[in-house]
Amino acid sequence: MPLDTFAHERPASSAGLFELAPAKINLALHVVGQRADGYHLLESLVTFADMGDELSFCLADEDSLMVSGPFAPALSVGVEVDNLVLRARDLLRDCLLKSSQPAPPVAIHLEKNLPVAAGIGGGSADAAATLRGLLRLWQAEIAEAELLALALKLGADVPMCLKGEALMATGIGEDITPLPELPSLALVLGNPLVGVATPDIFRRLATKDNAPIGQIAAKDWMPLLKTLRNDLEPPARSLVREIDQISNMIGGEGALLTRMSGSGATCFGIFPSADMAQTAAANLCGQKPDWYFQAVQTVGRKSGETS
Repeated sequence: MPLDTFAHERPASSAGLFELAPAKINLALHVVGQRADGYHLLESLVTFADMGDELSFCLADEDSLMVSGPFAPALSVGVEVDNLVLRARDLLRDCLLKSSQPAPPVAIHLEKNLPVAAGIGGGSADAAATLRGLLRLWQAEIAEAELLALALKLGADVPMCLKGEALMATGIGEDITPLPELPSLALVLGNPLVGVATPDIFRRLATKDNAPIGQIAAKDWMPLLKTLRNDLEPPARSLVREIDQISNMIGGEGALLTRMSGSGATCFGIFPSADMAQTAAANLCGQKPDWYFQAVQTVGRKSGETS
């Protein structure tokens, strides 16, 4: 099963079957407890961007994965067992074969557009997109509950990435409640291209039974979001000093709110309009051309400008 990070021939790219693996943004993330098995209990307000990694799929004589894109070199080339795309493929194939559904060899091309270990669900989103894409390619059927259980085996964030909609996630991330009233937001994402290991952040977390988010029934979302937080941000800031800088830079461009997403080091700023977000991202790229800045629009109810 070849893994070619710098492939020039990409048969899956011409197949016409594509899946976006959108960036996942934790608008808020509260750590509210810890299970006996060590997993942390979370409450997270989640949305997804209109950009991310891109995957393409086609039937082939043998399985293959080709990886390209600006952040492809950051992946662990050759360590195939740890690649979530391949694990998703293999788990889904095993599941389908047990129900006598065909799952023939497939060529997959992953264009890695998102920073790695950045707190925006890159690997989890890739795994979820793989599940969606292969179900389409193989013309297979699987019960939703079984698919979500399979996704959870790949990681706590994969079920929410499989949904790809505005939602509240609780438990370890597997209990999902859609939030169709959450508006679409204009954001700027920023990352200093410093990878963050999630276990390191949780080990530095001083308090693991913080106040929950509680019930969400908002009409004025911006005031609500300002009352929430990311409990992983303080330990991440102590580990990666650039988080302070990048948050201040985004805020200095006129963001209504800045916060870190997930376990970092990506920060986001919410802007009053898409045009303002685009201008801010361009300014920030000019200030720090070696860092990652991207203007995005999130999924959600279209509501005009953020108040």
